[in-house]
Amino acid sequence: MTYKSILLNLNIDGIVAPVIKLGVEMARRFDARLIGFSAADVPPPIVMEGGTTFEGESMMLQHQNIERRIEDLRAELEDRAGTTVETEWRGAVGNPTRLLINAACAADLIVTASPKGSTSGNVHRSADLGNLILQAGRPVFVAANDQKSIRPNKIIVGWKNTREARRAVVDAMPFLQIAQEVRIITINEKATDAIWNSLNDVVAFLSRHGVKAKAEIFPERSDGGAIVDVADALHADLIISGGYGHSRLREWIFGGATRSLLENDRLNRVMSH
Repeated sequence: MTYKSILLNLNIDGIVAPVIKLGVEMARRFDARLIGFSAADVPPPIVMEGGTTFEGESMMLQHQNIERRIEDLRAELEDRAGTTVETEWRGAVGNPTRLLINAACAADLIVTASPKGSTSGNVHRSADLGNLILQAGRPVFVAANDQKSIRPNKIIVGWKNTREARRAVVDAMPFLQIAQEVRIITINEKATDAIWNSLNDVVAFLSRHGVKAKAEIFPERSDGGAIVDVADALHADLIISGGYGHSRLREWIFGGATRSLLENDRLNRVMSH
């Protein structure tokens, strides 16, 4: 398995140069087509006492500004990619999350930066990462905010024997196969036989795909943040994890591993659902 098509999301208000550099490097590494994407929408008129806050002329101006910015992003991607990477561009005025999810069918992998605010933000100006992970049907690479290049030498897999985690391991196989060190991490207070059997099964599965991995168990934290702490302590280059094993509402209220990962913008993450 490899990535032959990468969908690179450029947040219209974000600092895009590091993300473009990352996308181009990935496309070169995997010999993949790079599909640049950007979208933003004009907020609907807000009706208030005495009339609306946005008139037709103002909305038209916002629409034109979005189109100009999207065109600038297209030109920047093509300039930085040069002739060594095959590129395609998809830009539109519309809901960025919905349009990005619709475009996901054209790619093996989605690459995006964390919008400011991580799990929330301006829904008209940046993709909602939670909805993207839940609905795209593709693995999502969420880049660290200080990303300059990707060297996935040391990878941590956040493991729980769930559909989401099993999917994530398969989806991230191209990264795992080029890593120098892979650790399968389970966060649990009890090292039961069932947990160790599951971990050993994953290690054996990866071995058959040419990936040498080591399994470990670490104690749990109530807020789901233990996997982030382990990744920081081990200086991991990349975390692979299933997304939203619990409902998104439950994680928003009580915390959880997915929420902790999305809120930590110092780490590169690949997440699948």
